[in-house]
Amino acid sequence: MAGRTFAIGDIHGDIAQLFILLSRLPTLDRHDTIVFLGDYLDRGPHSARVVDYVRRLPYETPAKVVALRGNHEDAWLRVVERGWPGFVMPPLNGCLAAMRSYVGGPIPAEEEEPQEHEKEPLLRGAFFPREVVQWMQALPHFYEDEHALYVHAGLPKKNGRWAHPSEVDDPTALLWLRDEDFFVNYRGKLVVFGHTTTTCLPPELSNYTPDDPTDLWAGVNVIGIDTGCGKGGFLTAVEFPALHVYESR
Repeated sequence: MAGRTFAIGDIHGDIAQLFILLSRLPTLDRHDTIVFLGDYLDRGPHSARVVDYVRRLPYETPAKVVALRGNHEDAWLRVVERGWPGFVMPPLNGCLAAMRSYVGGPIPAEEEEPQEHEKEPLLRGAFFPREVVQWMQALPHFYEDEHALYVHAGLPKKNGRWAHPSEVDDPTALLWLRDEDFFVNYRGKLVVFGHTTTTCLPPELSNYTPDDPTDLWAGVNVIGIDTGCGKGGFLTAVEFPALHVYESR
């Protein structure tokens, strides 16, 4: 079936889960589109390999490839431009794992702090190749096709109504929003998002396996597909318009 879109959730440095998921998709052709929802970096052990693969994929598949910016890419750009210790230093953000994927070193333990010689390049994001920074800077904040709107985190309200992504005054809101009002009450064109792990969304409101909170989350006009990849979960993709679900687990 031509004209399909495959939305893929947050990868967070887990290249193995990405390869498993892609191997389970049907054969793609030039009429198909892959939309990555962002957060390629941090937490998992192979951020550098994930970024390299996503950057190369448009040259290796006949399908159109859209890679959106996630809040972790947005955060690293802030680090590179002006610093942000509050993002890079907390171990749970997984930034040390991203740095070591570029410069070498053991996979950090869950609560591991950077060594003294690692702090300065971590605080500046100095380990990123220039071309990777430029790639992150060029990542769009949203994508839209006939099937859905695709954003990393969600849609804010503007003047009392849900804003189309093109109308948002500060597009970073599309990357960082975590608002129960959106998850529960949004009505409009279907929105596909990541960012908020599905275990944090109200399972009783999902019409897709509500008995399994780790699974994809589907509300009335919203579908959340961050199923915890890179942080102990798995990677999920949804095919539109057929609504087939693919998982790496």
